[in-house]
Amino acid sequence: MSPEKNQQQMKPLTAANKLGIYLPATPVEFQSGTITRSELDALRADPPQWLADLQQNGPFPKDVIARKLGVSIAGLTRAEMTEALTGEQIEKLLEDKPEWLAKERRTQEEVRAEAERVKAKDEARRAATNRPQKQR
Repeated sequence: MSPEKNQQQMKPLTAANKLGIYLPATPVEFQSGTITRSELDALRADPPQWLADLQQNGPFPKDVIARKLGVSIAGLTRAEMTEALTGEQIEKLLEDKPEWLAKERRTQEEVRAEAERVKAKDEARRAATNRPQKQR
């Protein structure tokens, strides 16, 4: 079989996640069919205007919103932010800095600091033993 006939296919939601875009904002043609790996690579290499606009201005999916705001997806849920936001809406939130956003950013900083502390503790414990380092 030729590689073209045995091409890996993915659902539109998977392709949208890999492209970092919000699926309901995509054209109907993108939402209705399957996307092959080579089609996804072509979209990444030379994005059509609709894709470039979505990646630049949104609306964005939750994971992208959380990353842009510096919070977790759970933090967005706690703040009852369930809608997809555009780049303009995200910028406005960053400018206004509502109380929930400041609280969730502090929480995210604490989580990251704790993860670093645990990692350093584990590395120190490994260094104190005669066991070889893990290959990561």
